[in-house]
Amino acid sequence: MTTHPQHSTADTMAAAWTRLWFEPAPARPLAIVRILTGVVALALWWSWSADLLTWFGPEGLMPIGAVRAWRSPWAVSALDALTAPATVRGFHLALGLVLVSLTVGFATPLVAPLAAVGFAGLLNRAPMLAGPADDCIAVLLWCLVVGRSGDDLSVDRWLPARAGRPAPPPHLRNQIALSLLLLHGIVITLAALLAQSKGDAWWDGSAAWWLAGREEVALQLQSLYRRSEYLMNGIAHAITLFEALFVTGLCIPGLRRSAGWLGVCAWPVVGLLAGEPWWGAAMGVLAVAAAVAPPDRNRQPG
Repeated sequence: MTTHPQHSTADTMAAAWTRLWFEPAPARPLAIVRILTGVVALALWWSWSADLLTWFGPEGLMPIGAVRAWRSPWAVSALDALTAPATVRGFHLALGLVLVSLTVGFATPLVAPLAAVGFAGLLNRAPMLAGPADDCIAVLLWCLVVGRSGDDLSVDRWLPARAGRPAPPPHLRNQIALSLLLLHGIVITLAALLAQSKGDAWWDGSAAWWLAGREEVALQLQSLYRRSEYLMNGIAHAITLFEALFVTGLCIPGLRRSAGWLGVCAWPVVGLLAGEPWWGAAMGVLAVAAAVAPPDRNRQPG
């Protein structure tokens, strides 16, 4: 019997598409993402705390009228209606408790959407203050709403386990959430690559000089950069090469786990070199979704 190449290719692509979106996945990979997302989200939440009333208080620097004129008309926030110091602090404290609950996996089906909505509300109240790390965490939180990340490594799982109940089986929602994380990792990295390709600084390697001049970059790193022109140019080219390898690996099922571990190791370093350590950490969490995915999700069909 003759097998037509086009049929074989179509079947391979269809099988890969089915595994990517419609094959139930266990909860553990998503649970690991949940814990790491919660840790980074809490760090970012804490960074807003010191100046909370300075920005959002009755005489704050971000009056709601000016913010509404600046932001998208579709953006909404519970903080829009809160101006009294007690209510602003109450919202912020409630969001922190929700993020803690999400991190430990307590009442996860309830707190996951609350965390996503609450964190988005914090960013929508002052989008001009939000950084790339905030945006990445918002994406991670919404993806966690889709999946069942509380089914493992959580208080939600520990309590039924003590009662002798079996672990939940793999679920389609976990697969969809992991695939959404994978897709966002590809899109964000590809966008960074395209932006870098438009300027000469990343082609000739001088981009590292610009990074070293930012106030967010530690003085020790600036001193290291300035010791060698070749070192700085090499770092710029290494960042671009890593991003190209990362996005290519994520697109190839057989290389996805390797690309994920590469991202877990490299993104925090890239964030540190760029003066955006929490952004690097958030991107590393996105890479975790591929790194800890079950091996059979990445096999080529036989």
